[in-house]
Amino acid sequence: MAAQTQRAVLAGGCFWGMEDLIRRLPGVTATRVGYTGGDVPNATYRNHGTHAEAIEILFDPAGTDFRTILEFFFQIHDPSTKNRQGNDLGLSYRSAIYYVDDEQKRIAEDTIADVNASGLWPGEVVTEVEPVGPFWEAEPEHQDYLLRYPDGYTCHFPRPGWRLPARTEG
Repeated sequence: MAAQTQRAVLAGGCFWGMEDLIRRLPGVTATRVGYTGGDVPNATYRNHGTHAEAIEILFDPAGTDFRTILEFFFQIHDPSTKNRQGNDLGLSYRSAIYYVDDEQKRIAEDTIADVNASGLWPGEVVTEVEPVGPFWEAEPEHQDYLLRYPDGYTCHFPRPGWRLPARTEG
């Protein structure tokens, strides 16, 4: 029997750049961008209240795992800037992990501790770790945006040579 697809929901700034890079990871089977973590039902680009721009990721656990996705997430955005990525400022652009179960919460907290211990970023991680709530899919023009406009705006980049070491106990 094939393994069941798992879900991850992450926010790390503008959802276009996040989706463009994460969709390419081995084991990722689908992505969509939208709004989550806020106060407006049926959120839209023009009215998303306190929601973050986020990406919903479906992945095959035989091809990747949540920890691997989080390590890449921390490589492609700066988790030490509160409510900001690149030129994008505001609550919509915060860093957040919306966990679907207690295991994802544990992995998220452990990964954040590893990022903080690594010194790979200039400051402490400000990434929120919250239970997943409603995910409001963004409008069609925001889906797959950088596939349609390859020279479009992004503030997400893989950092060459960036590898997250696990903390040593001691």
